[in-house]
Amino acid sequence: MNQNLSPLIKLQKLDLRIMEIKDQRRKIPERLHAVEAPLREAQQLYQQTSASVEIFIKERRSHEQDLEAHEAHTEKMKSRLSELKSNKEYQAHLFEIEVANKKKGDIEEKVLLCMEKIEQLQRIAKEAQEKLSAIEKAFTQEKQALDELEHTLSTELADLEAQQQASSAYVEKGLLSRYNTIKAARKDQPLAEIKEGICSGCRLQLPPQLISEVKRSQDLHTCPYCRRMLYWDGQIPVETTPGPDIDKTSALEIGESI
Repeated sequence: MNQNLSPLIKLQKLDLRIMEIKDQRRKIPERLHAVEAPLREAQQLYQQTSASVEIFIKERRSHEQDLEAHEAHTEKMKSRLSELKSNKEYQAHLFEIEVANKKKGDIEEKVLLCMEKIEQLQRIAKEAQEKLSAIEKAFTQEKQALDELEHTLSTELADLEAQQQASSAYVEKGLLSRYNTIKAARKDQPLAEIKEGICSGCRLQLPPQLISEVKRSQDLHTCPYCRRMLYWDGQIPVETTPGPDIDKTSALEIGESI
């Protein structure tokens, strides 16, 4: 491995983990918003149903008051029957009472319909409340888990950023500047390891001559496709120089002479 890149490789590992943590932290509000959605829906359903119950309760009371007033008026009408002198007036008054009784029946029907509606809505409101309680419990647990995750990630991030700053001091300034330029441009890793002849950054096959140079040279080489700085993390192959051939027959003769 190019020894000049060793501090950069360590720095990149820190940078990648820092990027990963920041990405996780950025997604926490999104995750919280996602679990809040069913909670808001359940709250809205319960509030709307409860409000509807109150509306029909008020409507029932209004009808009951109308019924009470109408019954009092009808009783007064009945009490006047004895005061009427002509049969014509009497019959007309009876007709008015009959109409009043019909109206009373209409009002009683409205009261009954309101009571049925209230009973139905109260049942729905109870179910909505039970569902809301279950969702609130799940939301509280999820929020607590996300809060704990945020705390853990924040702590780790602070430690990694301190390590990042310390590690940067061990990198040659020119290399660090180039590293930061590539990192800013690509928004990811500036260094790429060669694995099985492939650039681990862009996943493209590298020329064999370039691979050989990266393995053996201390000079800096970059991928011709993605412009990342290349490094080799394996053992540098050692070329063995073959010695002079020894004639097996001569060797045997020497051994025999000994």
